Amino acid sequence: RATDVAFSPVDNVLATASADKTAKLWNSDGSLLMSFNGHLDRLARLSFHPSGKYLGTASFDKTWRLWDINTGTELLLQEGHSRSVYGVSFHPDGRSSPMAAAAAASCGLDAHARVWDLRSGRLYCTLIGHVKPVLGVSFSPNGHLVATASEDNFCRIWDLRTRRMLYSIPAHKSLISHVKFEPQEGHYLATSSYDTRAALWSTRDYKPIKSLAGHESKVTSLDISGDGQQIVTVSHDRTIKMWSCRSSIRDNEMELD
Repeated sequence: RATDVAFSPVDNVLATASADKTAKLWNSDGSLLMSFNGHLDRLARLSFHPSGKYLGTASFDKTWRLWDINTGTELLLQEGHSRSVYGVSFHPDGRSSPMAAAAAASCGLDAHARVWDLRSGRLYCTLIGHVKPVLGVSFSPNGHLVATASEDNFCRIWDLRTRRMLYSIPAHKSLISHVKFEPQEGHYLATSSYDTRAALWSTRDYKPIKSLAGHESKVTSLDISGDGQQIVTVSHDRTIKMWSCRSSIRDNEMELD
């Protein structure tokens, strides 16, 4: 089965992760361009580096790996989690931050998220605070913050400059399956949950802006368009829903279709 899909941020290609232990790169016409082989267990999520040149894959073999998408070469095999690695996210490119664009964050079933220096492969910090598996991790557009989503029903916000937790949001009534910062200015944060809802949170004070109700079963993932004006959610009810923003979210006001 396929476990994740991601579009390249720069090219007209996409990557898929699978329970067959491989990731694959596809052209827009559906033709296979590359297969990435090396993981010893099924894959969970994957993510493109902002440059589009590299792909990160998270696996139940307790590692995440970095690949060159042009050659299929494994550039980095990163260990450190004591249980399965579930997600990986890259620092946004070209923004000022302590880590520049050479950082990645991983999250896993060991209840931890970890931030890595891609230049050396060394651990920058471990984000400790969740009490159950962490299923989602996302950098803010300015690169200063990391959000994590967990089975403990909490979304937590971490400041990389101080390496400390800033906010702990009791966001849902069931596990949080994913979290994403709005990619343009980071005006809001979106979470998805097995409580059948997604939710939007203001990044000024992390108070709720909107609850996205409409699915009839667990919401397993979400994403936000590059302009921040559309949100997509996917659910066990076998539907994908697109939510369109009608008004400015800067003022904590939002209407959605």
